[in-house]
Amino acid sequence: MATVLQGNKVASDRASDFEPGYLRLHRSGELAGRARQARERMKDCDLCPRYCHVNRLDTIRGAVCRTGKHAVVHSFGPHHGEEHCLKGWNGSGTIFFSWCSLRCIFCQNWEISWQGHGEERPADDLAAIMLRLQKAGCHNINFVTPSHVVAQILEAVAIAAEGGLKLPLVFNTSGYDSLEALALLDGVIDIFMPDMKFGDSERAHRHSHVREYAKYNQAAVKEMHRQVGDLVIGDDGLARRGLLVRHLVLPDNISATDKVLKFIAEEISTKTVVNIMDQYRPCHRAADAPELDRRITEREFEEAHAAARRYGLSHLEAPFPRDLFSVR
Repeated sequence: MATVLQGNKVASDRASDFEPGYLRLHRSGELAGRARQARERMKDCDLCPRYCHVNRLDTIRGAVCRTGKHAVVHSFGPHHGEEHCLKGWNGSGTIFFSWCSLRCIFCQNWEISWQGHGEERPADDLAAIMLRLQKAGCHNINFVTPSHVVAQILEAVAIAAEGGLKLPLVFNTSGYDSLEALALLDGVIDIFMPDMKFGDSERAHRHSHVREYAKYNQAAVKEMHRQVGDLVIGDDGLARRGLLVRHLVLPDNISATDKVLKFIAEEISTKTVVNIMDQYRPCHRAADAPELDRRITEREFEEAHAAARRYGLSHLEAPFPRDLFSVR
């Protein structure tokens, strides 16, 4: 028996025989087919909403993600700082990909996303990493910043499935994802965990150097929910399948929190699990924008939670310490 979170209540949903979706696609041969399709799309890349149309199999010039044929991996291992339903007791099996299709000036992992620190890993290496994390007892495989390496992930998952991978897959994304890429992931990803960083595209352009973030982000989250539905939790407290949205509260409501939460409630589902996060701190180039050069206040965080309640949304407890608050 498993459960589906519904507001502050729990509704029953039979999922005792849960099997990750990619295994069914693997048995039918569809998973390998998706990997081939994705690799072909890299020749005229439309796998993120920048639509650079660079042939990434030949060059990275012109591609904001600066990632070619092979994914670049910064690190991997059991991660105990994720949401409770992902980290469990043995940790979430995270694979941190280098580079990113966004350029957030306040990025807390800027050495990875802006500078690309890491090592190229061909598909068989990626598959071996997944199997190693499974052997270590991790509860899932958690792809962190994966939007620009969808093709590489699909190829590696096909190899790992052949090698005995059977853990749920988590797509831990900035939320700036193309519908073309998501179509390739339909039935492959079990848990989508997108950021909804901004409810306003003008602010996103100013602080993340990307156009029409809200438009593409909202379309992507809608498609993710269509594919996997509301979050399903097993009797052991671990997530099996579904959508989990993250929203980082920024100072002075730069993230347009009310717009984000209103969209989730009205366009996705009031049953959506939302992690409203309070750990913002000025990093990287945040000092260049005076409005971003401070931590959030307790009042700002409480106002975000009040907005969630106003729209009838539930949310997970943030896994970060409350001493990150500033006094204002």
